[in-house]
Amino acid sequence: MSTTTPRIAAAIRHPDDAEVHRTDAVTMRLLIDSEDAGGSVSTLEVTMTAGADGAAPHYHTLSDELFYVADGELQVMAGDEIVTVGAGGALTVPRFMPHAFGAAPGSPARILIALTPGVQRFGYFRILERVANGDATLAELAATQDEYDNHFVDAPQWWAERNAHRG
Repeated sequence: MSTTTPRIAAAIRHPDDAEVHRTDAVTMRLLIDSEDAGGSVSTLEVTMTAGADGAAPHYHTLSDELFYVADGELQVMAGDEIVTVGAGGALTVPRFMPHAFGAAPGSPARILIALTPGVQRFGYFRILERVANGDATLAELAATQDEYDNHFVDAPQWWAERNAHRG
């Protein structure tokens, strides 16, 4: 059997070593960022309370995005379609496709997100926590769109669907 030399070391993040950021309804565990994986992938785990919004409508120009639903139900906008995916399900969103996600109404959700190829994204999640805590503004977040390849879009159908289930 022949072997080759790997181009990079394995990227390993032990559970207690993950950087954690929180808002009132969302916990983000930053697992492996692009620099740790030789640019191949960026990953995080997101846990949302029942019906919590996860990400506003946006798209990426450099990466495709994989969502794996570990627990609960995830509501996702992918292009013009809004679907709910249950635990054990997955979906991919290609670059340039507008998408958004949140825990389905009445259900919490825990998901794994992977962006491929990876881009340095952990700074983006740090800013999200600062915005949620009132330590940064939405304008500051918007100013990072190119840096983190997270380009916001208007998607009234997403917000209409999400707001239809709020009390």
